[in-house]
Amino acid sequence: MGESLMDSGIVRRRSDTSTLEQLPTEIQFPADPARSYAPLPEEGFLLREYGRILKKRKWVVISTWLIIAILATVYALHMTPVYDATGRIAINRENSVNLGFKDSDQGTIGADYEDYNIALETQIRILQSDALAFQVIKNLKLDNNPAFAESSLLDRFRRGLKLNVVPRTRIVEIHYSHPDARLAAQIANILINTFIEQNFKTKFESTMQTSAWLSVQLSDLQMKVETSQEKLVRYQKEHDILGIDEKQNIVTSKLDELNKELTAAEGDRIQKESAYKLASAGNPEIFAKAEPSSLINQLRTQESDLRMKYAEATTQFGSSYPKVMQLGNQLKQVEASIQAEDERIASRVQNEYLSALQREKLLGAALDVQKQEANHLNESAIEYNLLKRDAESNRQLYEGLLQKLKEAGVSAGLRSSNIRIVDVARVPTSPSAPNIPRDIVLGLALGLFGGIGLAFVLESLDNTVRTPEEAQIISALPSLGIIPLSTKQIARDRKNGHPRLSLGSRSSESADSLQLITFARPRSELAESYRALRTSIMLSSLGSPPKVILVTSALPQEGKTTTSINSAIVLAQRGGRVLLVDADLRRPGVHKALGLRNTSGLSTLLTGGDGSQNAILSTEIPNLFVLTAGPPPPQPAELLGSILMKDYLCRLRKEFDHIVIDTPPALSVTDAVLLSVEADSVLVVVRSGQTTKAALRRVRDLLSHVNARITGVIVNAFDLHSGSSYYYQYDSKYYGRYYEEDPPQNGTSAAGKAS
Repeated sequence: MGESLMDSGIVRRRSDTSTLEQLPTEIQFPADPARSYAPLPEEGFLLREYGRILKKRKWVVISTWLIIAILATVYALHMTPVYDATGRIAINRENSVNLGFKDSDQGTIGADYEDYNIALETQIRILQSDALAFQVIKNLKLDNNPAFAESSLLDRFRRGLKLNVVPRTRIVEIHYSHPDARLAAQIANILINTFIEQNFKTKFESTMQTSAWLSVQLSDLQMKVETSQEKLVRYQKEHDILGIDEKQNIVTSKLDELNKELTAAEGDRIQKESAYKLASAGNPEIFAKAEPSSLINQLRTQESDLRMKYAEATTQFGSSYPKVMQLGNQLKQVEASIQAEDERIASRVQNEYLSALQREKLLGAALDVQKQEANHLNESAIEYNLLKRDAESNRQLYEGLLQKLKEAGVSAGLRSSNIRIVDVARVPTSPSAPNIPRDIVLGLALGLFGGIGLAFVLESLDNTVRTPEEAQIISALPSLGIIPLSTKQIARDRKNGHPRLSLGSRSSESADSLQLITFARPRSELAESYRALRTSIMLSSLGSPPKVILVTSALPQEGKTTTSINSAIVLAQRGGRVLLVDADLRRPGVHKALGLRNTSGLSTLLTGGDGSQNAILSTEIPNLFVLTAGPPPPQPAELLGSILMKDYLCRLRKEFDHIVIDTPPALSVTDAVLLSVEADSVLVVVRSGQTTKAALRRVRDLLSHVNARITGVIVNAFDLHSGSSYYYQYDSKYYGRYYEEDPPQNGTSAAGKAS
């Protein structure tokens, strides 16, 4: 494998070609290979695909469309005419005569709006009620009407009734449908009148029930008013309560005054007690500072002066000097006066303290007495107020109920209702159903959508690959081309008496013009498809075209052998030496298609039974050589995966420009997978409408896990008339008409080396 191929994104380089001989006969691969595939087609494909499906299933769409449209038309034409009589009523808010009983939350706009909606819904339910329906049936004697005798009266009545609230209004439309236009109007009007009458009757009965209840309550409430008033008067007499509010004010004022006086007395007592404690401590100097006295101050000054004079005289004259002794006597007299004054002040302070203490005690006792009186008065006031409030409440409730009883009597005498008739139901002049034009249009629309839906459902149930786009999306591999389904060409050849073709020394009954179409009719549309496929193969690899081209499929009967033969022919027509190898050692078919002998071939070469000179056969097509499969060997997979097969392919690479290998189906046996690692290009053939999507994915996974160079997918037997407008360029109107008069070719292709 000396060639070096550029990786173009379609052909991938094999990482290890030496593992061929190590592959087992039965290979197990994971379901999801981790590899990069070719890009998916553009999103515009979806619209083309939808168009293809609709064109392919056009008869399903047309048939469904016509059947539903015809059924709708027949139904509309044979349907019994139904007349719709409509009456309108306005359901206003409840009148204000509601005896004054309302919830505490009705003051808000939101609550009022919600209450009205609830009331409106309630009235609509009443209109639909069984009781009202039975009343209308009774009034009109509908139980004797044949139209209502077929089924339950109530069910038949309900089927004709329809209610509708006009948006943003308080108007309710009452519709009644019936084959008899006059009866429909009568039922609608009777229903409206009966509903209004029942509404008034219900209100009247409710008012009378309220009046009776109020009468009973008033009798009991009157006794409560009298009893509570008697209790209040008795309590006033027992507790001498005339003006409890004024008395409370007087007691409160006295309590405040006593509290203030007691606070002042406590402060005065504390001050007197402090002075008394200083006097009792026996410290004249501290006491003198706390209780200053002018007499004490004068005596203290005299005492100080005499002490100074006495000290000076004693120092100068001595203690026995008469003047000194006189000063001493004066000093003693002053000290005695100071002591007498201190004792007098201390006695006064003690008396003041005792007086302040006594006053504080008296004020405290008076405050306690006043508090007791205030508490007693409060208790009496509380009980008095409770009795007074109870009496007033009973009296107000009694007066209110008495007023409502009078209003209830007035309301019962008034014939009023919040429901009024806006429009009476008139006899309809034209039926509301069936609406034949509308029903036919709806039938056409329903049939069209039903047919389209059925077409897509049938398409989704089809699990086969039908178009190149499907093959490309499912396999994530490039679509190399299509081989159109052309049975017309074969039929035309047989009708014109063209013999079966043979490229060998003997004819073959199985060979036909389709398997050799590129040789028999090189300018036909089928031959042109194979030449387009040749171009895709040649351009699939940058640098140099692939030499070894392996052709396989998922399952048998998908056209891989025909594709291999015609691909080899168009490659030979290009001018290079081409070898067609039949590697399907189990069910060989190349020799049958070409009318060649199969006594020796690939199997004899690999088992050493014959030389390549005898095995490789020449054909009438220039540059095309064939290596048939040979006799079936006992173990084909081991032969194809052997080192000998690898070496033989290496020698053939040097002798031929292209080698096309026809292999067995990849899902049936492992032969194709084993050989794929030696190929420069692997082509997967799928048959339109036969190969399943799961089979195509499985083939891709098997080949991907051995690093096979998968070039792309070929869609075989593609029906150009299936509806895919994208492929009309391949239709016979492009190729068939242009090449229709070309004679069959039994020699060299006129295409020559054209690619």
